[in-house]
Amino acid sequence: MSGFRILGIDPGLARLGFGLIDLEENRLLPVHYGCLETPADWSTPRRLAFLYEELKKIIEQYQPSVMAVEQLFFYKNVTTAFVVGQARGVALLAGVQAGIEAVEYTPMQVKLAVTGYGKAVKTQVQDMVQLLLRLAERPEPDDTADALAIAITHAHASRKVVSRQSSENVKRPSIRYGRGVKP
Repeated sequence: MSGFRILGIDPGLARLGFGLIDLEENRLLPVHYGCLETPADWSTPRRLAFLYEELKKIIEQYQPSVMAVEQLFFYKNVTTAFVVGQARGVALLAGVQAGIEAVEYTPMQVKLAVTGYGKAVKTQVQDMVQLLLRLAERPEPDDTADALAIAITHAHASRKVVSRQSSENVKRPSIRYGRGVKP
């Protein structure tokens, strides 16, 4: 697989990490990465709109082939899970509207793929991302490192499985209307 660009997303409302890497033959090459931060005094809809618009710009500028997003796995705080879920939804929407395939990985899958240990701590993930991408410095904040780790996870997974569904096997959505309701 050559010239394959992956956009990794670590979703969050206050901070959304993103990382773009290229997979060229057996090399992982960093392209662009960072963190979108929203002010705490902004309303949730305004924060989500900002994340959506910025992700659209990143996607348009860097043209990734696929978007890898961290899956919501478990949160002790239900409110946190809801806002992270909203940020995930906005990221997925930006990708799907741009025609990008979206894949999801659990935090444990990411840690295992990058460090070899499914319960690695944040600093271990940051150190391995720095090493794997040959970065001069540890990626900060950890949301950025996590986004790059998610992209790296997909790069490893895509090397193992290179299969695409044919368009005739893709299920199409349908809309069902209630009785007497016409579109």
